[in-house]
Amino acid sequence: MKAPELGIKIGVFEHGKRNSIADLGVRVGHVTLIEGDDVRTGVTVLLPPVKNPFKEKLFASTFVMNGFSKPIGFVQVDELGYIETPIALTNTLSVYTVASAMVKHMIELNPDLKSVSPVVMECNDSYLNNIRKMAVREEHYFEAVKNASLDFEEGAVGAGTGMSAFEFKGGIGSSSRVVEIGGEEYTVASLVLANFGRREDLTIAGVPVGLELKDYPGRGPSAKGSISMVVATDAPLTARGLKRVAKRAVVGLARTGGYAYHGSGDVVLAFSTAQTAPLDKEPHLLSFLPDNALSRLFKATAEATEEAIINALLQARTVEGNGHVRYALPIDNVKEILSKYNRIQLDTQAV
Repeated sequence: MKAPELGIKIGVFEHGKRNSIADLGVRVGHVTLIEGDDVRTGVTVLLPPVKNPFKEKLFASTFVMNGFSKPIGFVQVDELGYIETPIALTNTLSVYTVASAMVKHMIELNPDLKSVSPVVMECNDSYLNNIRKMAVREEHYFEAVKNASLDFEEGAVGAGTGMSAFEFKGGIGSSSRVVEIGGEEYTVASLVLANFGRREDLTIAGVPVGLELKDYPGRGPSAKGSISMVVATDAPLTARGLKRVAKRAVVGLARTGGYAYHGSGDVVLAFSTAQTAPLDKEPHLLSFLPDNALSRLFKATAEATEEAIINALLQARTVEGNGHVRYALPIDNVKEILSKYNRIQLDTQAV
């Protein structure tokens, strides 16, 4: 269950229909790899709502809060202001394999292609996964593309299979918000790969849940994880506006107890589905929201990212691997703690 189904309210804006990045037409596909006692990993692919992302480039930007991370493609995104491929998530040592597969995917779609900048983001899942086996193969990327759907799993799936968050089981989470700006409704959504945090830092809806659960079993190496955040919106924005939006995802991260400790990689990619970037040499008129109209979008981005992280925790299952275990967040305990702080009502919440 996601936060709203448990009666946990995060922020003030309404959710989109699916309460996920799918509300922007983004399809998500996973391949989950569980092999033997020590392979717990996978790949997740996000397909923007265009037929050919290389020819229909979407405005985009990035933000790096803490650069202990190995994303591929960020340099060109920031230089040119657009993405030209799908977006993939995987483990640290598999970004190169996935990037190679993505290049082959783009060549299939564009036979005359001579250059392309794949976008692959990562976190290190080596606590639960024997990362040195490099179990992710190119065919897994193509399988994830084939599996992509507007209805997708969250939690310990795909790239999230071996990830940890706040010394509980982490993984994939997503959430969306709808805002009104100038008489128009816009949607903003986040999808995260959560793999960070000290147990005692975990905060849910403003409540110090991690402190209350600091003695719960399963503690182990923490904090030196990472989080990869993808923000999508249908608000018309150029790369400059998307850079500002991307920064606000970190506000949502902080609200969950993320402190960007040394050793953590905290990175954001933001893109807009509203229009494609012009590729010819002619002058073009572009539509974009002015700076003084963005405050509500900033707040919605923070809310969606905050909830996406919590949703990753709420939906992840306990996973054992590589000689370790990460327990799922104990939902009943969390509900009792939130009730104690008057953040939910146990007798009226959804079940």
